[in-house]
Amino acid sequence: MRIRFAASMVGASLLVAAPGMAAAPPFDTPAPVAFLKDLSSDAILFSKDADRRMPPASMAKMMTVYVAFDLIKKGELKLDQMVTVRPETWRQWHGPAAGSTMFLSPGEQVSVANLLFGIVTLSGNDACVVLAEHISGTEPAFAALMNRRAAELGMKNSHFGNSNGWPDAGVTYVTARDLATLAQATIEKFPDLYKTFYSRRQFTWGKTLGSGEAITQANRDPLLGRVAGADGLKTGHTEEAGYGFTGSAEQGGRRLVMVLAGLTSFNQRIEQSVAFMNWGFRAWTAKPLFAKGKQVQTAEVQLGDKREVGLVAPRNLTVTVPAGMGSDMKMSVVYNGPIKAPIKAGQHIADLVVKTADSPPQTLPLVAATDVEEAGFFDRLMAGIRWLFGLA
Repeated sequence: MRIRFAASMVGASLLVAAPGMAAAPPFDTPAPVAFLKDLSSDAILFSKDADRRMPPASMAKMMTVYVAFDLIKKGELKLDQMVTVRPETWRQWHGPAAGSTMFLSPGEQVSVANLLFGIVTLSGNDACVVLAEHISGTEPAFAALMNRRAAELGMKNSHFGNSNGWPDAGVTYVTARDLATLAQATIEKFPDLYKTFYSRRQFTWGKTLGSGEAITQANRDPLLGRVAGADGLKTGHTEEAGYGFTGSAEQGGRRLVMVLAGLTSFNQRIEQSVAFMNWGFRAWTAKPLFAKGKQVQTAEVQLGDKREVGLVAPRNLTVTVPAGMGSDMKMSVVYNGPIKAPIKAGQHIADLVVKTADSPPQTLPLVAATDVEEAGFFDRLMAGIRWLFGLA
């Protein structure tokens, strides 16, 4: 692999650029909205109307689960905590008119863990509302919490009016890009909870009327069992939204997140989801650049107890390029410098910009290798003298 390397100090305006759209191998989908991102490099592999506001249907339940995961991680919600199904909630969310259901019963005691399985695996509208009321007292109060978490994640074009994505005259809306952001945050912030709850093939809860047989329902995730490494996330369907899916899979250290929306049938969602994810893995390849902790370059420091600081990879850094593309690339380190002390180890202070012949730039983070404290009085005085005489 031939690499041409340069380092430069640039203004802050250049540091906010997002990872570039790579020159994509051919792909087409009848879905009016589509988005595919490689989390290993942050490269966007495909984008079709990804910022269109649209009803999420049951894909909104990803935010309900995210809120619950966040509370569990903080110790404010326990998986074995028991929740009582309010009769009023049961009356609203049972029967054919209530859509997907976990088949909860009025007055039933159910654990938080089982409610999460009911939401993720069974897409239970009833389970969402029961959990929302347990966490926040009322569903509107829980929706406000959903919106606070969405804002924290930078989901600028999303708003939630309820916990389950039920049509609400346009109050609830998302974009494909925001759904991918939510999926990525769920996977990266809560890896153990994600693994536990999102890849279950089926779940049994409730009993049939009359015979009292246990009710087992299958996960509707179209990738499970069809694409290697598939392990989540959530389907959605209403008459208004059509058939949609936000999904993820990991193969060979590469994790992709995909979103499709507005498809016309259950089977089309399966077909298009499988084709989209397979294209992402087969038509693209990841090229490793630097292992986690590897020093890439140094940056000049202003008024610090050191005159420079190492720039290291915060994780294994890779770029995603079309399969079969030549390996010639140019890398530049850019930062707003000299960087003023103090600096903390692990602080994001620079970016690695990678350019190839066939792809627009991809931007990857670099962090400080060590702490750099502010210089003492004498060192600051000497730095001023060196600057005055052009010796800095």
